Amino acid sequence: MAAAAPSVFLLMVNGQVESAQFPAYDDLYCKYCFVYGQDWAPTAGLEEGISQITCKSQDVRQALVWNFPIDVTFKSTNPYGWPQIVLSVYGPDVFGNDVVRGYGAVHVPFSPGRHKRTIPMFVPESTSKLQKFTSWFMGRRPEYTDPKVVAQGEGREVTRVRSQGFVTMLFNVVTKDMRKLGYNSGPLDTQGISGPSPLQGLPR
Repeated sequence: MAAAAPSVFLLMVNGQVESAQFPAYDDLYCKYCFVYGQDWAPTAGLEEGISQITCKSQDVRQALVWNFPIDVTFKSTNPYGWPQIVLSVYGPDVFGNDVVRGYGAVHVPFSPGRHKRTIPMFVPESTSKLQKFTSWFMGRRPEYTDPKVVAQGEGREVTRVRSQGFVTMLFNVVTKDMRKLGYNSGPLDTQGISGPSPLQGLPR
């Protein structure tokens, strides 16, 4: 008896939020969450998490190392709305208040294999010098009420932001039944580490 054709494909992602570069700041921690389309659903693992607080390394790199694990599995019927991971980095200001030090987002790599990504981070800025001073004095810096807005395009053009820092992530990606549904996620190179490769059928 022939096996029934699969109706969904699986995307399995594990890895870690490895480290960060924020030269002006120390004692930072990181939150992550996944954003995905309507046809996607998590089947295992955690969609969000919060890391430990880390201090700068004592070498010349002054890296903030978390090595915070991620592990999640999704199922879907089509690649539209491919998952993105949204990162939010927080740390204390001069008054000891927790304030945002950076937001960033990146798509989960499309190709199976091991991938490393460096994500540029940014922070929202006040629209005037008075608001900037007031927010600094009150310890209430501009931040998004929902960090998931970072992964969306709507309304972003009216937000004033400033680049600030980088976060390095390591992904291990496994897919199942994508080829059986007619999707080709591309071959790996000989090292098993592939660069960005647009998934066939996804808008560039």
